[in-house]
This record gives sequence, C-alpha cells and structure tokens, in this order.
Amino acid sequence: MHVNGSREHRLAGNLNVSFERVEGDALMVALPDLALSAASACGSHGPAGSHVLEAIGTPWELEQSAVRFGLGRFTTEDEVDYAAARVIEVVRQLRADRP
Repeated sequence: MHVNGSREHRLAGNLNVSFERVEGDALMVALPDLALSAASACGSHGPAGSHVLEAIGTPWELEQSAVRFGLGRFTTEDEVDYAAARVIEVVRQLRADRP
C-alpha cells in the first residue's frame, strides 16, 4: 500500500492510498459495503489520471489504483477495523485473480 501525499500535512479523516497491481475502480466495485472513491475530492480522473496525484509525483500505475477513504466524526474504531479487514481481503483476491 502506498499513502498518496504527505503523512504529516494532510486533512484529518481523509486517506488517499494506492495498491500495486489493483485497479481503483475494481476495488470499489468489490467493496460495495464501504464508502470510498476512486476520484479526488476536488474532481474526477479519467484515463489521464488525477492531476493532483500527478502533481505530487505519483507514478501513473499508482494513480490508476488510487482510492480515497473518508472518516466522519461518528465513524467508530470497529468500523475502521472492519473496513481495513475488507480491503485486505479484496486486495489479496484481486491480485490473485490477476494474470
């Protein structure tokens, strides 16, 4: 997993990450029980990728696998643990299914 952006200077409750060898859109489709986005908060990316991720030097392959998670003020620790476990499960499955 790659954290996109600064680990120190970031908006609290917002996490943008990339998973090598996993398409962001495929991850979203496989996780209908989680609220996540493959687009940045300030716009959407298409085949060209995210201008924000490009500006911070993210390689194209990682741009295509980027997803954004947001935490609300009522998000519980149990919900975060559940989301993490589901993401791990699905990322492993998507990688295993990929040739």
